[in-house]
Amino acid sequence: MAMLEKDVMLTLAEKTVETALIKGAAEAEAYVYEGQATSVGIERGQITKSNRITDRGLGIRVAVNRAVGFAYTNILDSQSAVEKAVINALSAARASKPDADWNGLPEKRGYATAEKTFDARIAELHPEELVNLAAVMLDAATNADKRVLPVEGGAAAGYVTNAIVNSNGISGFDKGTMSECSLAAVAKEGNRVTPICFEFNAERSFNLDAEWVGKETARLAASALKTEPIETKNTKLILTQFALQELLYYTLINAVKADNVQRGQSAFKGKIGAQVASENITIIDDGLFAGGLRTATFDGEGTPRQKNLLIEKGILRSFLYDNYAAKKEGKASTGNAARAGYLSTPSIETTNFHLSPSPTATEELLSEVDDGLLVYYLQGAHSSNPVSGEFSVVATPAWKIRKGEIAHCSRGVMLAGNIFEAIKNVTAVAGNERKMGQLIAPWILVENVKVIGK
Repeated sequence: MAMLEKDVMLTLAEKTVETALIKGAAEAEAYVYEGQATSVGIERGQITKSNRITDRGLGIRVAVNRAVGFAYTNILDSQSAVEKAVINALSAARASKPDADWNGLPEKRGYATAEKTFDARIAELHPEELVNLAAVMLDAATNADKRVLPVEGGAAAGYVTNAIVNSNGISGFDKGTMSECSLAAVAKEGNRVTPICFEFNAERSFNLDAEWVGKETARLAASALKTEPIETKNTKLILTQFALQELLYYTLINAVKADNVQRGQSAFKGKIGAQVASENITIIDDGLFAGGLRTATFDGEGTPRQKNLLIEKGILRSFLYDNYAAKKEGKASTGNAARAGYLSTPSIETTNFHLSPSPTATEELLSEVDDGLLVYYLQGAHSSNPVSGEFSVVATPAWKIRKGEIAHCSRGVMLAGNIFEAIKNVTAVAGNERKMGQLIAPWILVENVKVIGK
């Protein structure tokens, strides 16, 4: 199936908006989406079959008397199917109560360029290239250490194109690509088997280091074989990007979303200008980060993506807005409306949540820890309290740091605390930043976290 052309997508969106206005909408927005993903799986150390999934569709949002309706269709080559979606959206709006806080769809603004988000090689990729990547990863892991057994993983690549048009003059088209490879493995020696350890590499271009992923997965799994218990006490933690992503996604990230602030469900409500974190913490939500995994020209409403300074040297500077939340406060959207393809209306989401690095090397960060833990993977972060920031998670596994060096692995270690207290106790930030979903961050050193040993 050939990729839909820019003109085809924009024309479809324009005609859909026109149809909605003719049929009685006061305002209308059409979002056309196409995504394709090709993947190769790894199961029990073997490369399994490849899949290719293509999805395309159109979402239509209309407003009638300050009431909003939404509908979608995945049949784009039928005028009657598109018209039916328009009628369904209008029916939904007319059946809804007017929303006093609805202040219209966004207006047209100029777009900046999103850099390093599209690689033509991915759009023309043959599945064999993904099979080769997976094979390199597997070989690298098993050759690195014979005790390592790859469990699952894979390689994938795909593209997304989208067009958006609304009745306020917005007209935008964007396309992007993504590729990734990942591997999870255990290590086995005698009757000892480690917890699963994993690594991955994700990029907007087809420049993946599959060999590094394989070797690093093997190194982590093998290093988890030697385990010793640790005592319960308050201690220093070095959080890697895996741990940070888990902890922040369910707590801090929710706290900077304007809708949560407006509903009184954010610990940061009323704290703009206040010190909310250590002065080592600066966070920018950067929708235009070159090559960022969430970088795009515009957001899910056609508002330009931009850089938003959230926390500057520990001081809270701003929140993230979509059009609806922004207009409630008489502000402009920060370009943070996200949507799950064509199936949903927009909601506030981070883009590239960038925790600024420092020049500090990881070895230097480790050397600052006389007694502590290096934490990679966490379980149970989803049960954190997004409002209070309380968390209780299991590190599976974590590595004991003694006199600046990794001494041994420990299993079943529990960490308990509060994310809003923890970010005040960040005493150092490393320079090894990497992209992990919506997070771009280095390792960080946190003081005084309660660790419960077995």
